[in-house]
Amino acid sequence: MSTDSITTLRQDLKAQIISHLNLEGRTVESIADDMPLFDEGLGLDSIDVLELIVLMDKHYGVRIADPKQGREVFQSVATMADHIQANR
Repeated sequence: MSTDSITTLRQDLKAQIISHLNLEGRTVESIADDMPLFDEGLGLDSIDVLELIVLMDKHYGVRIADPKQGREVFQSVATMADHIQANR
């Protein structure tokens, strides 16, 4: 996958996360590719993880079966994009 398509995927993911999780006041530009999705980053919680799992399955056809894998995949937008790219 080219650098442009990876960048586009990351931008699309950010927009979908904002929309899907109703992150009012957030913009695509306000989320860094490597910003943690939980804790000091976006501050997402366990309910949000379920929404992200649905988002990845619905929009990209990529499923998360193992909860341990989910911890790795949902570290940041960059790790989500890498996982989508590797598993499409």
